[in-house]
Amino acid sequence: MKEKLERIWAKHIIDALYIIIGCVLLSFAITVILKPNHLITGGITGFSIVVEKFIGIPYTIIYYGMSLLVLMFTYLMLGKEEVKKIVILSLVLPAFLISFEHLFSGKFNFTDGDMFLSSIYYGIIAGAGAGFFLKRGFSSGGTDTIAKVLHIKVFPFMSISQLVAVLDITVIVLSIVVFNLQTALYAIVTQVVFIKSMEVILYGFGNNLLKLEIISDKEEAIEDFILNDIHRGITKYNIVGAYSNLERIKLVTVCSRRESMLIRQKIAKVDQNAFVTVTAIASVWGMGVGFDNLLLNE
Repeated sequence: MKEKLERIWAKHIIDALYIIIGCVLLSFAITVILKPNHLITGGITGFSIVVEKFIGIPYTIIYYGMSLLVLMFTYLMLGKEEVKKIVILSLVLPAFLISFEHLFSGKFNFTDGDMFLSSIYYGIIAGAGAGFFLKRGFSSGGTDTIAKVLHIKVFPFMSISQLVAVLDITVIVLSIVVFNLQTALYAIVTQVVFIKSMEVILYGFGNNLLKLEIISDKEEAIEDFILNDIHRGITKYNIVGAYSNLERIKLVTVCSRRESMLIRQKIAKVDQNAFVTVTAIASVWGMGVGFDNLLLNE
């Protein structure tokens, strides 16, 4: 019992450290790089900055309000289990953001007005901050949560990653009205660097595609999740365990590293006794997201 409590406390301490580091990095990137250089980004952050230009209310207050709305929206649409994943950052991150805005607003410009450097460094630092959240299974309750609700309730034929892209692009397009086309173009650079930086924190510098081989007593639930939520194909094999001599079904799928984390969370939820083999793949030839075309000239 004592060892179990120690493990639980150790996990809470590590979670807290990751949250603090993530909040510091993201808040610093927004208040010292993004805002002073009049740049924009996707998600709730970008939307709050755009709305600030229209109504004059500080974007930090708008951000806090939006976070609470997403929190309530998620509770109503998906239930309290999903709320648990976002409630901490929905409350803590805006508090960090308001504190950093009070400390640094108008006092310090990290890139001294260079918009290209600002786009790059914001993407690196903010992406790293978001990576620290996601690495411990937390979410800030931004466009990824909204996209998940839309996917389940409205657009089941679109993947969550596609809906996130649509929401972020919508915010960037809206920024043209408030700022200008150049700012929107820089925002695209920012988003690309942000995603790459986040992936480095989550997965390191390895390959982007993985092959998962999954053996589980709950293969039907896992299969349904991969096919209908992740929108990846599956190959099924009948296998026999040499030790137990029991017949099982093995699921094999190829997916991106981000998708593998979603699959891992699902497997952990439905069957903690599952056995999963993960293999990095240099390339896949054929039809599919992230795959290379078999025809070399296309």
